This record gives sequence, structure tokens and C-alpha cells, in this order.
Amino acid sequence: MAIMGTGLPDRGRRPSAGRVLAVASALPALALAGWLAAGLPLLLLGWFRPLAAVPLGLAAAGLLCRYGLRRPPGIPAASGWQAAAVVAAALGSGIFNAVFHSEQLIVRRDPATYAQYAVWLATRGSLPIPYGEAAFGGPDPALRFGSVGFYDHGGAVVPQFMPGPPMVHAIGHWLGGAPGLLLTPPVLGALAVLVFAGTVARLAGARWAALAAPAFAVSLPILYTSRTAFSEIPSLILLFGGMSLLLDARARLRAARRAAPSGTAETPAVPARDATAGAAVAGLVFGLAILVRIDGLRDVLPVLVYAGALVALRRAESRAQAASGVRRAGGSGASAPETSSARGDGRLGVPLLAGLLAGAGLGLLAAVLLAAPYLDYLSGSLVPLLAVCAAVLLLTVIAAALAPRLAAPLRRLARIRRLPGLAGGAVVLVMGLFAIRPLLQTVTRHATTPEDLLTSDFIEKTQAANGLPSDGTRLYYEDALHWVAWYIGPPAVVLATLAGAVLVRGLVRGIASEWLLPLMIIGWTTVTTLYRPAITPDHPFAARRLVPVIIPGLVLLAVWAVRRIGERARRRGYGEPTAAASGRPVAARLRRAATPARLTALGAVLLLVPPAATSIGTAFTPVGRGERAAVEAMCAALPENASVLLVERVTADRLTQLVRGVCGVPAAGVEVAPDADLPAPDDVTRLIGRVRAAGRVPVLLAAEPGQLAPYGTPVQVMALRTRQDERSLVKAPDGTWSLRIDVWMAAG
Repeated sequence: MAIMGTGLPDRGRRPSAGRVLAVASALPALALAGWLAAGLPLLLLGWFRPLAAVPLGLAAAGLLCRYGLRRPPGIPAASGWQAAAVVAAALGSGIFNAVFHSEQLIVRRDPATYAQYAVWLATRGSLPIPYGEAAFGGPDPALRFGSVGFYDHGGAVVPQFMPGPPMVHAIGHWLGGAPGLLLTPPVLGALAVLVFAGTVARLAGARWAALAAPAFAVSLPILYTSRTAFSEIPSLILLFGGMSLLLDARARLRAARRAAPSGTAETPAVPARDATAGAAVAGLVFGLAILVRIDGLRDVLPVLVYAGALVALRRAESRAQAASGVRRAGGSGASAPETSSARGDGRLGVPLLAGLLAGAGLGLLAAVLLAAPYLDYLSGSLVPLLAVCAAVLLLTVIAAALAPRLAAPLRRLARIRRLPGLAGGAVVLVMGLFAIRPLLQTVTRHATTPEDLLTSDFIEKTQAANGLPSDGTRLYYEDALHWVAWYIGPPAVVLATLAGAVLVRGLVRGIASEWLLPLMIIGWTTVTTLYRPAITPDHPFAARRLVPVIIPGLVLLAVWAVRRIGERARRRGYGEPTAAASGRPVAARLRRAATPARLTALGAVLLLVPPAATSIGTAFTPVGRGERAAVEAMCAALPENASVLLVERVTADRLTQLVRGVCGVPAAGVEVAPDADLPAPDDVTRLIGRVRAAGRVPVLLAAEPGQLAPYGTPVQVMALRTRQDERSLVKAPDGTWSLRIDVWMAAG
């Protein structure tokens, strides 16, 4: 059932639509991987600036494209209109989200944290962020340089999160300042549609990619994360781009095997090298997902297992080939096995593993050197994940080492008649348990840390806004599969479940091998994420957890199910009357009506209408509009030689890094007692005097004029009235909430 084309390029003709679609859908992942791989060393050296990063990034991206796109296998039977439909869906997504893009720059939640991180990298090009204590007269115990999303760590300010997304968003800032930065997410969203459609085309066909692309693009979480700075869309590009690249490498290797002269033991040297180089590039792309999200460790764990399985397969084939040679030399008359380690897919294992470890190594290096406090914050979940990764790596090494001895028992296990059915049934059972989980469990967490207390308080306030009983221990994780159904529709969830069961059954029977790694990634990430989303459960914010793998993975499976239903209907003669049904008028009419084309059209409706119906409540309402203009006006009001003291807790949390990064002015909050919103007046007065003594202008910012009256004449420098995301706990979001932010300034 493999559907990937494997012909070598014909240089005398224009490339086919299938080849254009294959190249175009792999290119974004290669370009993104090249940029990240080149940019990280520059960032570690403090040289992340356009003059260094752009040429090096382009060179790295070009090198990866050379090996990742060399002799690209086309997508067979892809027509021009199908390729055009995919490109149109990607362009439409980018334009639509650009028109309704967000302008979140004031740090309240993760998007503005990523935006401020990107601004700092684009304008300073190094980490960590220095205090700038000299602008405040030197160190003082009342100065607070950290803020929401920016840790005070080791004598400097360290941004939260991994550096991959800000390194990408910085490109937009270089090209167009703050407007360019804010328009980068829609561009990434469009590329994600293209990459995802490319994976669908390789696994289900270009015709179905033309359906999958809009079904994916209209889903609310995809719209949400394509309009503002998040890490999920770049992660999706790398994960699904890695799948496509590995499928291409596999197709190249099989094409080389078919092109080899009959009876030779080796494939032609150049095509074989192309395949192994492509596998190494795919591994690198997968591994770099960790540089984008630390959760990428979990997402790429199946790739490690798969690479180990390929290594084990090659070792087992080598042993079998050696044993066959001994038998022939001894006159046993036994024929050579049909496959050998040189000709099997196992030869992709070592380069895939090498690329994966290289990319993962870069990601982990960045995490340790640039995000240490973030790792400490996540230690409760990160340490067990690292332990799981270490255990899987150890088991993979052991399995590869014992592969020749394990081959025979595994073959006997595969011959168990009921095993394929049991494997497929397990897929349905797991999804069924997630569906009824709200009836079986209520997921709670009792606060034990300051962060837990903040989350509990946030949930109680959100429950009050939603008209729900107050219970700060609720996490609502038991509803996780229902979240998916909100955003892609119950029909898509059911179709994806059935497709997963059928494909797993086929894999156990030894067919549909091209689906093995995609199903491993989709299945593993879906189960682990739905079991523990590990995010505050308000929507649409919590929906981002579904973006990198779950939504695209289930849409891919659902589209494959629609294709399979149409094919089975065609083989069974639906759409034409039969003798058996001629005596039953109702059955005959149903059989004639159930044409494959009508079934396909029904499937398209089921995949497109539910997500569009959910998204329409928020799709045409941008959030955060006016923030850029408000921030620019506030920055313009600050004296050039100012040192800004933020003397109200919420204002300090929101604006400290913004004033420092966007306005380019030294900024610090003034220490506030745990149960207070304002600092001690003596601290503020002392700091004002220290700033003056340093030869600078002390400027105070707060949320209300009365908070500044003791220190000077208040002047309003921000009066923002805009919209913010809804915070819905038990239903899909269908609107936005108002947001009001006031900032007052006084010169001390």
C-alpha cells in the first residue's frame, strides 16, 4: 500500500506536480532546522546578529536541503489542481491569520513572553539579560529585576522557555521591527499547513492532502497558535517535516533496490548514500524539536525506538545472510534470503540515530546553558521524563545488541493468529477509556508549591467567571479527549480511532510498514498528553497542547479512514444495483445512493464543518489589538536618560522586560511584600535618590495615579482597551473577553 513515487528526476522535463508538492512540503522543516542549528552556536557566543546569523543560517539550510531534497521522490498520481489546492490552503491560512493576527506584547501569558524574548535576541543578540544595576546606583535589596516569564538567576535575567522559537521570531523583527515580529506566527502557520499536507500526501495521497489541509487549518487551536508567538507551530513543522523526510529517504532506498541489477548484493552507491544522508537529515530535524520545546523529548522518543529497531533489523539480517552463506558453502542448497542488511530498510537506522542524537544534543545543550531556571521549574515532570528517556535508550541498545537472538521469538510471536485483532482492539479500548474518563475520574492537584498556589487561585477565579463551583484543586484533565472532539469534531475522532485500529492491525500482520513511525509518534504523544496535559485548563490556552501532534495526527488518520471507506465501497460495488438488492427497494436505493464519491463528500463534510463551526466564534476577532501602538506611545513618553522603577506588583510583572527590551531603558521592579501590591515608601524614596545620584532620571510606573502621588505628578501613558482570549473550562471557547490596562508615570 505504499504510495510514494520513487522515480529519479527527469532533467529534460519540468518537475511533476507530485515532485513539486514533495519538495515544497519538506523545505520548511529543512530551512527551520538549518536556521536553528546555525543560530544556536552564535547565540551561545553572543553573536546572534543579522550579519552573522543570516549567511550562516542560509548556508546551513542550503546544506540540509542539498542532502534532504537530493533525488526527491515525487508523490504519485498528484495532479496540478491537488498541489495547487494544498498551496492555496496554506496561503489562505497565512493571509487569514495575518489579517486577524494578535498583538500580544504586554507580558501576561506565554505569547508575550516569547515575543519579548524574541525582541531581546533581535536587538541584543546575547543571553543572559544583564541587570543594568549601574543605572540604579548599584545593587540594592529592594530592586527586583525578574518578572513574569523572566527569571532572576545567577546575577542576571534568564528568559523562560527554550530559545528555538524566539530565534525564529527574531527574523521577523529584523525584517520589519515589531510589526514584522507580530506577523511571523501567521507565516509559520502557513508553513505548518504545507508541511502537514505533505505528510498526508505521502501517506494517503495528494487528493486527500487537499482535504486534510483545510480541515487542519480551520481548527481553532491551529488558528490560535498561528496568530501569536508560541512554540507549538515550529514544533509541528519539525515533527511532521521529519516524518516526511524519513519517508522520502525510505522511498529513495527502495528505489535504489529496484534499480539495482538483478542478483547483485549491493545497491548503486550514489542512491544508497542519498537515502542514508536523507535519514540523517530527518533525524537531525526530529532532534531539533527539543530546541523548540523541552516537551519535544517526549515527542521524539518513538524516533529513538524506531531507529533502534532499524539497527536491530539490520543486525538480524546480517546474521541471517551470514548463516545462509555458510549453508550454501556447506552444500545445503538453501537459497539466499530475499532481503539482506545491505538492501533492507535497516541501513537507515544508524544515520537516523546519529542525526537524532545530534539534534537532541543541541537542544539539551541549549536547555542547560540558556534555560536552567526553567528546567528547575519543570523538574517535577522533567526528571521522570529524562529517566524514561534513559531507560528507553538503554533498552534500545540492549535490543539492538540481542537482535539476532530475538529475531526467532519475535517471528513466533507475530504468528499468533489473534495478535493483530488484539492490537487493533487495544487502540479502540484506549480511546474508549479516554472518552468515558470523566465518568471514572476527577483529576485534582493539591497545592504544595508557590506555583501551585498561583494556579489554584487562577482556576478559582476562572471558575467564578464561568459560573462554576469554586474548587481550585480541579485540573479538568479527565476531559482531554473531549477537548480534541471540540476542535476537530466527534466524527474525526471516531474515524481516526478506527483508522488507527486498522493500521495497527495491518502493522502487526506485516503490512503498511510506512505507517510504523507516524503511528508510534501519534499514538505515544496522544496517550501521554491526554493523560496529563500539564497546562492550566482554560481554553483556548490549553488547546495549544493538542497542536504539535494530536490534532494533525488525528486529522491525518481521519482522512485516511475516509479514503479507505471510499475504496472499500468501490470494491464492493456500491453505487450500482445488484441482483441481491433488486427485490428490496429500500436496500437497492441505499446501495445506489452510497456511491464512493458521495461517501467521500460526506467524509469531507464531517471533517470540515465541525471544526469550522467551533472556530467561527473566535476566528474573526483578533486579540491584543492596540497593544503595539500603546507600547510605542508609552516608550515615547519615557525620558531618554530614564531609569524606570515599577512600583506596583502587576505592572512590574507585565512591563519590566518590555521597558527593558522594547523601550531600551533600564527597568526594575521594587520589592513588594507577599500580601501587598505596593512596595514600602522608604524603599521607593531611597531608590529614587540612588538613581539621581547615578546621573539619571528616575521614572516611576504604576497602574493607578494614587499609587504614584507620593512621589510626583502622575501622567497617564497607557490607556489600552482591547480584547483578550476567553478562559473557558468546560466548553469550547466561543468569544473573547474585554481587557483594560492602564499605566501611569511620574518623574521622581
